[in-house]
Amino acid sequence: SGLIGRSWAMVFAAGGFKVKLYDIAQEQLTSALESIRQQMKQLKESGFLKGALSMEQQLALISVCTDLKAAVEGATFIQECTPENLELKKKIFGQLDLIVGDNVILSSSTSCLLPSKLFTGLKHVKQCIVSHPVNPPYFVPLVEIVPHPETDPSTTERTYALMKKIGQSPVKLNREIEGFVLNRLQYAVISESWRLVGDGVISPTDLDLVMSDGLGMRYAFIGPLETMHLRAEG
Repeated sequence: SGLIGRSWAMVFAAGGFKVKLYDIAQEQLTSALESIRQQMKQLKESGFLKGALSMEQQLALISVCTDLKAAVEGATFIQECTPENLELKKKIFGQLDLIVGDNVILSSSTSCLLPSKLFTGLKHVKQCIVSHPVNPPYFVPLVEIVPHPETDPSTTERTYALMKKIGQSPVKLNREIEGFVLNRLQYAVISESWRLVGDGVISPTDLDLVMSDGLGMRYAFIGPLETMHLRAEG
């Protein structure tokens, strides 16, 4: 029920889904609920509240729980949002593997840990997948869907359909790769940025302007491949 967990709860509630927010500490859950309430209030007042339901209806869809078995009872989709710690995530998925049925999807929010490192050896590995959001998920819709080598294609399709239904913009990776796609693109830009500044070609302030007032404005609505396709010479 940290930053990403709260955002996911709000996104799913906006989509009309009942959400159980799980954590090991009740005070953490109490804090999370209050934070969600305040965020929704601000969103409502500024006209940015997502979904067809009212703020009150969305809040009513979110409940909290400190018992893992009770939290996942009746669930069709489980989104793990623990810190980026491989052993912690493996421990959680190991616990879930023992208590879930054959229809629930086990999904991770990890931004860089490979599905093969997270899910290999689990009984329900065919139901496991990475659904990597971009922070903050409530405002940035992209979700990278990354399968384990043994993930059933139906798990990928169901996850993709669910993300579309709640208003996100899912993309499917055909196979796992270090850093997924968003971070690989980001790292390439960051690497060249360091090089240009380090070589004395441009100042850090002006380098950032190249992105914020140049490339970034273009890439906000059109990708690099489409840009090349539509450029002057085709």
